[in-house]
Amino acid sequence: MPSRTIEREQSMRNKMLAAASIVVLLALPFVANAQDKTIQAIERYREMLADDNPAELYELRGAELWRKPRGSQQVSLEQCDLGLGAGIVKGAYVRTPRYFVDAGKVMDIESRIAWCMVTLQGFTAGEIAKRPFGSETYKSDMEALVTYVVSQSKGMKIDVSTAQPQEQHAYDMGKQIFALRSGSYDFACATCHGDRGKRIRLQELPYLSDPKDAGRAYIGWPAYRVSQGEMRTMQWRINDCFRQQRFPEPQYLSDSVNALIMFLAVNANGTVYNGPAIKR
Repeated sequence: MPSRTIEREQSMRNKMLAAASIVVLLALPFVANAQDKTIQAIERYREMLADDNPAELYELRGAELWRKPRGSQQVSLEQCDLGLGAGIVKGAYVRTPRYFVDAGKVMDIESRIAWCMVTLQGFTAGEIAKRPFGSETYKSDMEALVTYVVSQSKGMKIDVSTAQPQEQHAYDMGKQIFALRSGSYDFACATCHGDRGKRIRLQELPYLSDPKDAGRAYIGWPAYRVSQGEMRTMQWRINDCFRQQRFPEPQYLSDSVNALIMFLAVNANGTVYNGPAIKR
């Protein structure tokens, strides 16, 4: 598997160079309709990358980890209840975040996997939070597990409920955090994603209160980041947004991050999930 990963990543880098040239050519400011051509070029760029997504290698590794006895209890995660019953993985992702009675809180899929690792396998929360995201020297088990689980919902519609009071509260809290201005730059999530027609560099910024834009943004994660050579989960994405806003870094799997994910997921309801995706 390591050699396959290297070959796949090299192929992706070559495609990035070819695709980037298309973006540059079509985004020339001298063209009258440069903005439309830029959007088209970026879509072509994404299509080229999607043909050869290394996420499937993480999915395979995640499937192995899911079935492997681990932790102090030396059991697998095959009895983990992701909301549809013990051991049922298919369709679980598109119905999270959700309120879990046994945990007494609203959890996204990553939080729930971590909870099962603690309660079933005997890991500690500290062990899981120590290195949840991969790097050049470390491959994250959590990112592989999440990739495996979410891939089992491919082709299904996002269907996140707010029927439970705790779920509605999480959504409302996420909506408030989305609009909260703070940090040294006085930024909020809404600074970038609270209006239509905004962009950063060549990238169009989704208006996340609009179901169509929210759906397109939400199903883009988890994703393989070519520039980092790693799978990245929604937990990582929200943490990185906080970093870019110069907010204090949230604790891993914090209630605030789960609330923001709930806000995004509910806004994306009805969108067909076709990930894991791939990003530049």
